[in-house]
Amino acid sequence: MAREKKATFEVKLTSNALHNIDEITGYIAFVKQQPLNAVKVGDAIFETIGRIANIPFAYRV
Repeated sequence: MAREKKATFEVKLTSNALHNIDEITGYIAFVKQQPLNAVKVGDAIFETIGRIANIPFAYRV
């Protein structure tokens, strides 16, 4: 039996959203002086965005 391919959706990020993510991670890295946590937070944000593309109806708008 052939395996069905899951539909993925495209998540579009505005330049404003990307700027906000940059500000958040910059704040954590430079103001709080926690660069490793800033990387973890940034990675978690983009990982979540990737999950939304795979299962968009599992999350609230």
